[in-house]
Amino acid sequence: MRRRRLIGLAALAVSLVVAVLAGIAIGTKVIPVGDVFSALLAPTGTENDVVIRSLRIPRTVLGVLVGIALGLAGALVQGFTRNPLGDPGLLGVNAGAAFFVVCGIYLFGVTSLFGYVWFAFAGALVASVVVFTIGTRAPGGATPVSLALSGAAVAFLLQALTSSVVLLDEDSLDAYRFWNVGSLAGRDADVASQVVWFIVIGALLALASAPALNALSLGDDVAASLGHSVRRTRTVGVLAITLLAGAGTAACGPIIFLGLVVPHIVRSFTGPDYRWLLPASGLAGAVLLLLADVIGRVVARPGELQVGIVVALLGAPFFIALVRRRKLGAI
Repeated sequence: MRRRRLIGLAALAVSLVVAVLAGIAIGTKVIPVGDVFSALLAPTGTENDVVIRSLRIPRTVLGVLVGIALGLAGALVQGFTRNPLGDPGLLGVNAGAAFFVVCGIYLFGVTSLFGYVWFAFAGALVASVVVFTIGTRAPGGATPVSLALSGAAVAFLLQALTSSVVLLDEDSLDAYRFWNVGSLAGRDADVASQVVWFIVIGALLALASAPALNALSLGDDVAASLGHSVRRTRTVGVLAITLLAGAGTAACGPIIFLGLVVPHIVRSFTGPDYRWLLPASGLAGAVLLLLADVIGRVVARPGELQVGIVVALLGAPFFIALVRRRKLGAI
């Protein structure tokens, strides 16, 4: 098992390098690999150097960061809620981010991605806190069922409020539609610099919670008997999910299915041990997001298909096949 896990992680690391090179080389204009290395190591100011260094490298870096964040967040949500169909949207993260973005557009006239990031992150944070607060007040405390139910209730409420605001103002609808589709296009280095530390802190919290998450998967009573504080573990987990999913959603908009599918892919070689599952989910999330971005640029050339659409097109059939192949309780 250990050998299989190491081989799987190594394969993901190599795949990530290949995906990064593909993301830099492939686009509306295909750039030879030799020119890519020249632009990275010894730029001379040519047109290809400018395209690579000012456009494609920031976009690829952001794709790696967001892919890692959403992959980790998806694995954490499924672990803490014990729900095989869980993703960051289950805790109201996407709905909270969307509502605050719409409010920022409608009330404050925010029109730039720079502004969207902070409103979206604030919305994700508020929604997660509300969900966790409601879940902890349920009988038995913040159980997986109470968190899932409170997350669904808050998400539906925020979606209704978002629709109400959008219907009030046509300009809000246009700006919101651009953000809500989920895309890496048009994001410069400033967007990555805004969210990178949130993602780093969230990733560290996620990896640190792996042993306690393994114990929680055996049940709250078992985890407590092994010396883990169930309340503290869930609090740290919700904080990590908020930082990771909130930052990823704020930067690129809601990207569905990535956090849902990635943990199931990597479980095929990591097993249920979250000490291996979490880092593998982060790497796999980055690979999947970058490959989806490259596919979107190729199939709609000279335009492009947004990465959120491509991930949904790839993820939905995969997950349907996964559910059909195995019993849901065994996923």
